[in-house]
Amino acid sequence: MNPGKALFAACLLTLAASTVAAETLKIGLNYPQTGRYKDQGLQQRLGAFLAVDEINQAGGVRGQQLELIIRNSRSDPGKGAKNTAELIDVEGAQMVFGGVSSGVAIASGKAARDRNRLYFGTLTYSNATTGSEAHSHMFREPYNAWMTAKVLSQYLNRNHADDDYFYITADYTWGWSVEESVRKFTDTEDTERHAGVKTPFPRAFVNDFQKALSQADASGAKVLMLVLFGEDMVRALNVAYEMGLTKKMQVVVPNLTLGMARQVGPTIMEGVVGGSPWVWNVPYELDYPRGKQFVETFSKRYEMRPSTAAASAYSIVYQYKDAVERAGTTNTQSLIRALEGHRYTFLKDEQYWRDFDHQNVQSVYVVKIKPRETILADPFGSDYFSIVESMQGDNAVQTREEWESRRREAGKPLSL
Repeated sequence: MNPGKALFAACLLTLAASTVAAETLKIGLNYPQTGRYKDQGLQQRLGAFLAVDEINQAGGVRGQQLELIIRNSRSDPGKGAKNTAELIDVEGAQMVFGGVSSGVAIASGKAARDRNRLYFGTLTYSNATTGSEAHSHMFREPYNAWMTAKVLSQYLNRNHADDDYFYITADYTWGWSVEESVRKFTDTEDTERHAGVKTPFPRAFVNDFQKALSQADASGAKVLMLVLFGEDMVRALNVAYEMGLTKKMQVVVPNLTLGMARQVGPTIMEGVVGGSPWVWNVPYELDYPRGKQFVETFSKRYEMRPSTAAASAYSIVYQYKDAVERAGTTNTQSLIRALEGHRYTFLKDEQYWRDFDHQNVQSVYVVKIKPRETILADPFGSDYFSIVESMQGDNAVQTREEWESRRREAGKPLSL
């Protein structure tokens, strides 16, 4: 070969090789940057970017740098699905994750499935996500409404077994799931004795909560079940405090996050009970070294404590990395096989991805808000949670028989 041509060919090969090496492995985060769940969305973003930066500094995923591409779901299912399609079709994302509203996660997961990509749910608590709406391409990292209700009922049945309940519930799939599950396990399915009202979603106003809380007050119930999330819970709890209900009733927020607690503040939050799959002090109280490392790195970087939303997004990025490395490929079918049944220990004790429904099985907790002085003694003013109850994941999660029963009711196949 002519020496000049050989040199030219070598340069082309070198350029091609460097171009391939420079290609990033793209993943998409679909979360609410605006709206009533924006605080939980921001926490997902912070946790995801921390994981991506750590992984890239350690050499990436099989030699490729991760690139995180974000989209604003606005807590709207249609927008979430459209974002997911764009992240995959236009941006080339190999995996998408996110969601605060279960409606968004379900719609987005279907859009990913239609494009043969994985979707990981970060904050999606409706039973339907890995139940009636479950499919092969959806993996849910946090707990679900059933698991919430199981651990909460263990606490409530011991402390409030003879009390009347009043439910105020967001009128969409997550709210319905949580109320149904809590009623089942606390034996409060008698809606005449344990009354309740639905509030509009996503556009509830303060007067909607005032009307609902006035009915709660008139009912004489001793337990106020606020099946609300994000800023809806914040607004409702502020109204309840102004009406004096927090002194008359035990307030329970089934899915309680650090962001919600911070938005309400320590004075009003004191004594509120809730459920959570993870809070930042769990690794310290139960001695989980990797969890402590995450909390300390996150706190130093962002000057705040991480919430369960941040922990979920952070964990998902690492679980995706691990699956790609174990499978040796980004091929979706290979990743599904690598994830199903996989057990791991990361931010707390052992967790695993269940093979038949893709629910993450993990320990769950009941937390109670500490006194104001204790909360503010933390360097970041965020020592909100006292862990008052816990339950192993296998005891909290639906059995296969229970899951199959729900699938039959929905007219869905008994396998994904």
